[in-house]
Amino acid sequence: MKRPRQRQRLRLRLRLRLRRTAVAALLLVTGCSTGPSLENQGAVTAPPGDSHHLTIGSAGFTESDLLAQMYSLLLKQAGYQTSLLTVANRELYEPALESGQIDVVPEYAATFADWLNAKTNGPDAPAVGSPNLATTMKALRQLATPRGLTVLDPGKAVDQNAFAVARSYANEHHLKTLSDLGASGLKVRLAAGDECVQRPYCEPGLKKTYGIDITAVDPKGVGTTQAKSAVQNGQDQMVLTTTTDATLDQFGLVLLTDDKHLQNADYVVPVVNRSRAGSTGVTKALGELNGVLTTADLASMNQQVDSWRRLAQDVARTYLKDKGLLK
Repeated sequence: MKRPRQRQRLRLRLRLRLRRTAVAALLLVTGCSTGPSLENQGAVTAPPGDSHHLTIGSAGFTESDLLAQMYSLLLKQAGYQTSLLTVANRELYEPALESGQIDVVPEYAATFADWLNAKTNGPDAPAVGSPNLATTMKALRQLATPRGLTVLDPGKAVDQNAFAVARSYANEHHLKTLSDLGASGLKVRLAAGDECVQRPYCEPGLKKTYGIDITAVDPKGVGTTQAKSAVQNGQDQMVLTTTTDATLDQFGLVLLTDDKHLQNADYVVPVVNRSRAGSTGVTKALGELNGVLTTADLASMNQQVDSWRRLAQDVARTYLKDKGLLK
């Protein structure tokens, strides 16, 4: 018979083992998912869940962090306990969202619709995202629902991928549009996220739509300081950023106009795991942001974090209080 101290040590070892296993499972999420299978429609139509503790996911760039912080603060005010988790990219956090390891993430309607479409129907499937919001949302919800995901209503804030070059580079080569860059025949090293090599609106789209000679993708992230610095110092020639990037002047960069409309209008939408966060309480709490958040607001908050070095949590809290959404 084991003594009390031995039993305590065994229980402690077991708890530590379980914690390590849980953490490892979350950090090593891959393309596999434990969400409802496409054949198991019963799981999709089950009553939406209302977990008391919700994990909010962020993709790790400034705007995603700000949105995740605002979601967290609004949900806390509505009575939920929340924690935040940063996961590098969509290839990792979307399966975690399906499996319930993450409960809520801020997403972009057209981009997420096309990503789920490629995951469901293959990388060569025709795009379903479009400049039309209603069309995009219909396609997105049809793709998300069988995976146990609920896409909440979009608000007024919209963000798009955009590409910037050094102002001096643009002046030297007379570049104002992405078509100008393609016609120039210049070889371009692109600073972006590592997923850019596969995303249809990144490297493949730049080559196909504009004929831009992308020689390499430098995996420095989307609109990060490191990525913009690489273009500023000439290591790279172009950077993938967003239309709400408020720090371009600081790096001496200018956007090239997407004159052939490669990018769709991406409205900010919360996406939730239905079985854990599909309740009316979550929908109502996050929906309060829709009536106030604008594209200009996002750009301003991005600037406060990226240029003024304020913490995303502080910027998010101040914004919500100023808008009367947080007591």
